[in-house]
Amino acid sequence: MSMHIGIGFDVHQFANHRRLILGGIEIPHAPGLAGHSDADVLIHAIVDALLGAAALGDIGQHFPSSDPRWQNAPSTIFLTYTVDLLTKHGWQVSNVDATIILQHPRLAAHIPAMREHLATHLHIPIASVSVKATTTDGLGFTGRGEGIACLAIALLQPRDNKEVLTGSYR
Repeated sequence: MSMHIGIGFDVHQFANHRRLILGGIEIPHAPGLAGHSDADVLIHAIVDALLGAAALGDIGQHFPSSDPRWQNAPSTIFLTYTVDLLTKHGWQVSNVDATIILQHPRLAAHIPAMREHLATHLHIPIASVSVKATTTDGLGFTGRGEGIACLAIALLQPRDNKEVLTGSYR
């Protein structure tokens, strides 16, 4: 069985009176991000990349914003669920690479903690988790400081040489 690759993308606008959570880590910054859950744009993009790589739908299908269970929920729950789902379907995460696109705040000091948190919940070595941050040099909604975007890519491999399941993911 071959490896599978998936791409995820997410964006959230800034919102007052919200905490800023990225990669499961609280970033001291005001404002936070608007969203039904904790609006962790990094985890949301990674979840979509993982689900896409396994052809298991997308984050909105598994965690619809219309479902009150996910109101202000920590996105780490979404990540744990997704990894469990992948395991049930015979997949394991090989590596993840993500780029957070924002003008502010600066994230360099927080990236090691994000990588560690993600690696723990993905059940992979920290060396297999890459998180980067970049600006758009003042261009677009991120450059104007209106929100944050994230692009993620994930590589899956068959788990323990077991057959990969296909079909319904519900």
